[in-house]
Amino acid sequence: MGGLFHNLRHPHRCYVVCAIPRSGSNLLTDGLHATRRAGRPKQFFLRASVAHFAALHGLNSSGDFAAYVRSIARATATSNEVFGFKLMSWYLDDFLARLRETRTFGDAATSDLDLLCNAFPRLQFMHIIRRNKLRQALSKARAVQTNLWKVQEGKGPQGEPRFDANLIEQCLREGEQQEKSWDCFFQRTGVSPFRVEYEKLCEDYETTIRDVLDFLKISLPRRVRIGTPVTIKQSDETSYAWEERFLKHHYAAFAQS
Repeated sequence: MGGLFHNLRHPHRCYVVCAIPRSGSNLLTDGLHATRRAGRPKQFFLRASVAHFAALHGLNSSGDFAAYVRSIARATATSNEVFGFKLMSWYLDDFLARLRETRTFGDAATSDLDLLCNAFPRLQFMHIIRRNKLRQALSKARAVQTNLWKVQEGKGPQGEPRFDANLIEQCLREGEQQEKSWDCFFQRTGVSPFRVEYEKLCEDYETTIRDVLDFLKISLPRRVRIGTPVTIKQSDETSYAWEERFLKHHYAAFAQS
């Protein structure tokens, strides 16, 4: 099992950023990408995005998922042979099932952890979380309404966001369930991931990125400096107004929890 894979050239080290929507994963992965020493971590294995990334890197994604896994890892690894990817808990089970179905990295008897480690050599786990769950839910509700999940040049919101307490409450519940999914995964696999807090990343960006690089055992050349974040923060006066309105009229007890 996996003999062919291990005879091919593959990244020397791999890592996965475990996240849920609006947890700050773009801020983290863009920062790691900018170092040019920590891979180019994206959601390469979201089913709907496979064709896009395959086309972007000149790969064939038709039918052979195992070949795509090998190819995207080689194509996006940095020169020091580090490959990173991002994974959301809401499609974790689908991703594991697709890996297992290939029968290249394991079979029905292979544990989830062994399956992942067979596919990704020396795999390390990071888990980014956001302490302020309400602001996370507010951010998701706004992104759902505008279809703007990341501020990028040439891309703007598709419509104006409006305050919707029911949608915010739904996003709160979904966030809680998705975090529980990661907790269950870590518990059943015995993985103790490196934790990154979004708030700390915002407060001390350079130190947090360097802490992550230390965890990954990635050193930067002396001439390389960690610059300011390339990801644009989306919270603004509208976000703060929504937070105040939600706490005041719909969830007063939340502030005391």
